[in-house]
Amino acid sequence: MNTKSILALVILVIASALVASSAYYVDERERAIVFKFGEIVRSDIEPGLHWKIPFINNVRFFDARVQTLDANPQRYLTVEKKNLSVDSFVKWKIRDVHLYYTRLRGLKSNARSRLDQRVNDSLRQEFGKRTVQEVISGDRAVIMEVVQKSMNEEAATLGIEIIDVRLKRVDLEESISQQVYQRMSAERERVAKELRAQGEEAAEKIRADADREREILLATAERDAQIIRGEGDAIATAAYAQSFGQDEEFYNLYRSLNAYRDSFSSKQDLMIVDPSSEFFRYFKQPEASDVR
Repeated sequence: MNTKSILALVILVIASALVASSAYYVDERERAIVFKFGEIVRSDIEPGLHWKIPFINNVRFFDARVQTLDANPQRYLTVEKKNLSVDSFVKWKIRDVHLYYTRLRGLKSNARSRLDQRVNDSLRQEFGKRTVQEVISGDRAVIMEVVQKSMNEEAATLGIEIIDVRLKRVDLEESISQQVYQRMSAERERVAKELRAQGEEAAEKIRADADREREILLATAERDAQIIRGEGDAIATAAYAQSFGQDEEFYNLYRSLNAYRDSFSSKQDLMIVDPSSEFFRYFKQPEASDVR
C-alpha cells in the first residue's frame, strides 16, 4: 500500500469520526438539550436525526415517558384530629425540558423530591378540611382532582406536567378502626334486635289470630253438632214416642235391654240391687199373659 492510499484511508477514518460525532438521533420517547461549552443553545428539538458541531456542542437526553412517583404511606390528620394512613402515587412527565434542566438540574431524584413534598403538603391540606366519613364515603375523587390541579401550578414552573394523582389506600389507625368496628357492630346488633322484636310481634299476632280462628271454628262446630244432636234426639224421641204408643210392652223391653247392655258392658262391673226390683223384671220368667 503506497503513501497516497494510507493518507486517503486516514482521511476517510477522520471524516467518518467527524460525521459520527456530528450526528445525533432523538427518539420519540426522549427530550434533548444541545449545549455549547456548557451553555444551553437549543432545547426545542423534534424527534429524528440532527446535527451538531463536534467537540463544541454536546447533547443530553431525558426520558419523556410518563413517570410514576410511588410515595411512601403518610399519616394525615382530619378535621376531627384523627389520623389516616394514606398511600398515594403521582403520574408525571417532562413538559418543558429547558425548565426541567435549569430548575432541577435534569435529575429525576430532584423532581421526585419536589413532587413528593408538594403532594404531601396538598394532601395534608385537603384531609385537614374533611372528616373521616367524608374522606371514606365519597370525597376521594374530589381530593385527587384538587391535589392534581394544585400540583400542576407549581410543577409547571419546573417543566413538569402532572398527569394524575391517585389515592391507593386510605386506612384508619388500628385504634380508630377498632372503634369504628365496635360502633358498626353495635349498630348492626341494634338493628337485629329491632328486627327480631318486629318478627316476634308479628308472630304473636299471627298466633293470636290463629287461636281466635280456632276457637271460632270449634265453637261453630260445637254449635252445629249440638243442633244436629238435638235434631237427632228429637227424631229419636219422636220415634220412641210413636213406638211406645204402638206397643208399650215392647218399648219397655227395648229400654230394659239397653240398660242391661250398658250396665254389664265390662266383666269388672258390679251392681248391688235387690233381685226383686223392677230392674230385673225381664230376667224373670214372664207371665203367660205378658207373652204375645
